[in-house]
Amino acid sequence: MAVLTIRDFDESLKAKLRIRAAEHGRSMEAEVRAILAAVLTKSDSGPGMGTRIRQRFTDIDEVSFELPRRAESARAAEFPE
Repeated sequence: MAVLTIRDFDESLKAKLRIRAAEHGRSMEAEVRAILAAVLTKSDSGPGMGTRIRQRFTDIDEVSFELPRRAESARAAEFPE
């Protein structure tokens, strides 16, 4: 097993970690291992973000918006030389 040392760990984070560990009945070291395992072993086999967005909005009926009138005509972009 490897040993991990964390330097300059913020005291307020350490206090939150101590509370979270106590709530789960674990030592702070065991809580850090559990947090890292949960975060680093997440499965990436789920749908991608685009698929999730499309699924979220599939039940919404098509909505049309009236476009506002332009105040001025479109013009070509100007690029500095």
